[in-house]
Formats: sequence, C-alpha cells, structure tokens
Amino acid sequence: MGLIKSCFQLMAGTIFGVYVAQNYDVPDLNKLYKGGVSMFKVYEENFRKPKKERGE
Repeated sequence: MGLIKSCFQLMAGTIFGVYVAQNYDVPDLNKLYKGGVSMFKVYEENFRKPKKERGE
C-alpha cells in the first residue's frame, strides 16, 4: 500500500506543479539565485575586515 501512496503523491505533485507553472507567473529561480550570490559578493567586499599583517 505504501508504493501506491508514494506514486499517487508523486503524480499529484507533478500535475499540480505543471498546472501552476502554466497558469501563474512563477519566478525564474536560477535568476534569483545568481542575483543573490552577486549581492552577497558585493556585501562581502564592502564589509570585510582588513587583513592584519604578520609583523604586528
């Protein structure tokens, strides 16, 4: 009975995902990810502590 339940959940989730993707404006996750990474890099460069020299 567990296999049938798992297959039904997989099929229902797939059908729901296809319906949502076709009928709603779903954002491009790859584009959002790249934008977040670039913002993090800028933030890191601006607020990074200066490196200490070994002689001090």
